[in-house]
Amino acid sequence: MPTHRRTLLTLALATATTFAPFAAFAQQPPADTPPALYLGAAWYPEQWPESRWDADLALMEKAHIRFARIAEFAWSSMEPTEGNYQWDWLDHAIAAAARHHIAIVLGTPSATPPAWLTQKYPETLRFESDGRQDQHGNRQQGSFVSPKYRELCRDIAERMAKRYGHNPNVIGWQLDNEISAEDYGPAAKAAFQQWVKEHYKTLDNLNARWTTAYWSESYTDWSQIPIQESYGNPGLLLSWKRFVSDTWRAYNKNQIDVLRPNIDKRQWITTNTMGWFDGYDHYTVEQDLDLAAWDDYVGRGHLDPYSNGFAHDLTRGFLRKNFWVMETQPGFVNWNADNTALDKGEVRAMAWHDIGHGADAVEYWQWRSAMNGQEELHGTLVGSDGTPVPLYSEVAQLGQEFAKAGPALAGTSPHSQVAILHSYDSRWAINWQRHNQAFDPKAQLVSYYKPLRQIAQSVDVVADTAPLSSYKLVVAPGLAVLSDEAAKNLIDYVKNGGHLVLGQRAAMKDDDNSLQAKRAPGPLIDLLGGRVEQWYAIDDKPSEIPPVEGKWGTTTSKIWAEQLSTSAPDTEVLMRYGKSNSWLDGQPAAITRKVGKGRITYIGAWMDDATLLTATKWMAETSGVTAAFGPVPDGVDVYPREGNGKKVFILVNFAPSSQTVTLPSSMHSILDDKQVTTVSLGQYGVAILEAK
Repeated sequence: MPTHRRTLLTLALATATTFAPFAAFAQQPPADTPPALYLGAAWYPEQWPESRWDADLALMEKAHIRFARIAEFAWSSMEPTEGNYQWDWLDHAIAAAARHHIAIVLGTPSATPPAWLTQKYPETLRFESDGRQDQHGNRQQGSFVSPKYRELCRDIAERMAKRYGHNPNVIGWQLDNEISAEDYGPAAKAAFQQWVKEHYKTLDNLNARWTTAYWSESYTDWSQIPIQESYGNPGLLLSWKRFVSDTWRAYNKNQIDVLRPNIDKRQWITTNTMGWFDGYDHYTVEQDLDLAAWDDYVGRGHLDPYSNGFAHDLTRGFLRKNFWVMETQPGFVNWNADNTALDKGEVRAMAWHDIGHGADAVEYWQWRSAMNGQEELHGTLVGSDGTPVPLYSEVAQLGQEFAKAGPALAGTSPHSQVAILHSYDSRWAINWQRHNQAFDPKAQLVSYYKPLRQIAQSVDVVADTAPLSSYKLVVAPGLAVLSDEAAKNLIDYVKNGGHLVLGQRAAMKDDDNSLQAKRAPGPLIDLLGGRVEQWYAIDDKPSEIPPVEGKWGTTTSKIWAEQLSTSAPDTEVLMRYGKSNSWLDGQPAAITRKVGKGRITYIGAWMDDATLLTATKWMAETSGVTAAFGPVPDGVDVYPREGNGKKVFILVNFAPSSQTVTLPSSMHSILDDKQVTTVSLGQYGVAILEAK
């Protein structure tokens, strides 16, 4: 070979090697225009021969599926042995998806470390709470505190970012998968002790704030502090959960810090969490993300639009903007004792319920049945033979509807006059010391959320330190732990004209999970002109449940009752306990006080749904809250979204019978392209209406 040709070939080979990361997309067409609403599926090309990919992708395209999430469990396929990186299959999968107009969300694979990794570096394996070290063969066996595991996770994430960070068909990144399994081993314990030292500075300070003189718990060395999760000193329990939250944030940031410098600004970063899951404080863990996302599963039975709706609004509140549903159930799951299927039409209704609450994407887990593995029997859109299951056609209909309604919903989001305050500290504090086993903080939150949604038709769920000035009404059920920062936020809100409603157990504890020195509601007592004299767990025997009567009617106080008192002449008693328990007889059960243009109300009784609905109507009237759409029949959910000069209402009928809804004005029915003044909805029926 002539010298000059050999030189050119050498240069060409060097260039190809140098720019290998770009080869994956150099010949791809430009990315499609992003849809306003994304329909997606979790796809695992590494589990199937490449010869079968196009058939799968063609079926996705036919169903209007516009994105696939891939690679989040594929570490052993990307790096089958240490330092041996195999990218060709992933390059080809992304390119194949692009040919079918399917964008890609890339998952970093840190939820599933390969066997070679945990074998060579056993220090990366987490410890269970019983002292056993986790082993390979499941997932989430990596330790969130292990420096070596973080180094290895960072390395694979950085290599992925450098290779795909400018790929036009990659739209975003998902960190890990459903982070949830903390480490309880020696390294985690030492890290926790260091965290406590940094937080409390001195042992004298810690001992005073945790009241460790109780049961001779006082510490004389930081190394004496144990890990406890359920029954222990309340300050210690809360500190462990805060440490876990900070550690998961750092675990995510370990990967974020190598992704951001190496990816396009148009590519966002998220992680998929689990709705009501409270293993850590999501407000802490998710603050570095671009987008919140969660995995929406019903499991057994059918969708509860209020409990599920709360989880949506909770997720939207993490970053106070629209979110993605990164996984949801295609009919049924496999992890319950009884894995019943959603009804025909319910999957579609559930997806529009998601969009109504502020989701801009709905992804089904998973696309195709795996031939083996722990989740073989989970619902899918395509069977193991590659042909559609019955649900496929319902999802394809949904894909058509997303395409049709997307332009009207582009740039819109929920806007609420009402907020519910939510606090992980408070949920943990109540669950550690329920006092009545029936006092479920989740059930308490939903008991207030349901009537608020029925009346206002849109509710935000936000942290107690979030900005509140835009809300006419703020409701705080079970806000048991109240920090000084949160207390100031609430006091300022009331003094600036807002109406704050406190529910049972509000402000019982301070920021260290200690009882308030002034009793509940602690720093809000002077504003309220009243306080909690005593709390009582209520037996479920009818004779033991105290009656309650007053402005909102006659009811009882099940589960829990607080004896209130008033200390200001202008504090009004709204409800009183009737005769049943000599401690409660005739005592205030709910009180309220006007403070300038604002108002503060405290409800100490756990009232039934009907009475709480009446109470909520009173809250709305006194606060100037109005329904976003207007009255609708029972069982019909209304979801308003607005923005970019548009106002769109999504209506879903969860009632078992057909319902007719009279509209407040003539609107454009987007799905059937008609101008209408009424709509008829069968069970799980959906209407998308654009107001002028």
